Amino acid sequence: MSQVSFDVINARVTFKNVPIHTIAKFAFKDIPAACAEFKKIPGVEECIIIQTATRVEIFTVSNVETDDSPDARRPEGKALVLNQVKETWVSLSSLEQIDIDHFDQTLEVYKGDDVYLNLLRLASGLDSLVVGWQSVFDDIVKAYTDAKNAGVSGKILNKLFESVIRLATRMRETTGIAKDVVSLGDVAVKLVDEKAGLDAKKKVLIIGTGEPAAMLAKTLGKKGVPFDVTSRTLDRATGFSTILGGTPVDFNDVLVGFDKYDIIFVATTCDYFLITFDRIHLIMEEKKKGTLILDLSEPRTVDEGITALPGIKLLFRDQIAELYEESVKARVGIVPAVEKIIDKELPVLSARMKRLDA
Repeated sequence: MSQVSFDVINARVTFKNVPIHTIAKFAFKDIPAACAEFKKIPGVEECIIIQTATRVEIFTVSNVETDDSPDARRPEGKALVLNQVKETWVSLSSLEQIDIDHFDQTLEVYKGDDVYLNLLRLASGLDSLVVGWQSVFDDIVKAYTDAKNAGVSGKILNKLFESVIRLATRMRETTGIAKDVVSLGDVAVKLVDEKAGLDAKKKVLIIGTGEPAAMLAKTLGKKGVPFDVTSRTLDRATGFSTILGGTPVDFNDVLVGFDKYDIIFVATTCDYFLITFDRIHLIMEEKKKGTLILDLSEPRTVDEGITALPGIKLLFRDQIAELYEESVKARVGIVPAVEKIIDKELPVLSARMKRLDA
């Protein structure tokens, strides 16, 4: 009779390898139900899913050897479990054929100590969209709590997540990496609020679906400010709004209705002027109220010529760059201290997990 042991696998898709507006296609509508489906894979006994605006991560534990399935710790067993994880993922998400065809290139897969390392880096704030962001840690705690309450996690993942949450809490407190974290969105929204006032009554638009736009959406969401979002294609705007909120709008409709917006954030990666005098002057000439536009793009995508139109106030990223970059530098300076603690704690965590294996 062979010995039963476990294998921890982390399969993930994050903002680092796919555009943020496509993350929604990899997401699950019902996370507890998705975990239950992954547990139907022969050999998979536990599952926790971390799903946020910037990542979808699946953690599974395989610890069963049966007559129908090879031991999950042997190469053929590991490949079988991973292939079935992929198949189940595809069946539960809204991936298109092109995404399925490139799934192997998109998906990151970690096993054993690499899982522990990546979870520690994520929980401590090193691998989040904004270094030190509290929301990432909160998402991990919620994912663990929800999985435990739903009964889809178990002894192995419970021990792993409890240990990582405890270690990450200590790292965040002792190093200060989570103290006074400011995102680009926080600084941009604060500036606009000071210049024009920002509340739920204002008609707000975000142009763009990349990382800066995601930070803006997060900040506006926290403040309870509704907004529209647009991009070069409606599909991008729709994918973005699915996970970050906002109402998707076709860009052509935005140009036609440009005058209805009070505040416009532009955060794109275009290499040409997206907003020009010629494109908006007819619709803006009759507008009675002012419009504040903040261009966060690099390079700039709003032509300064639009300031010739009445009521338009144009701000650029330069006006918030210093404050934002100071915050980034402060976080970067703390990263080595956090990494040093992780290097020290990883072998301890690994040994603790191996004792469970034994």
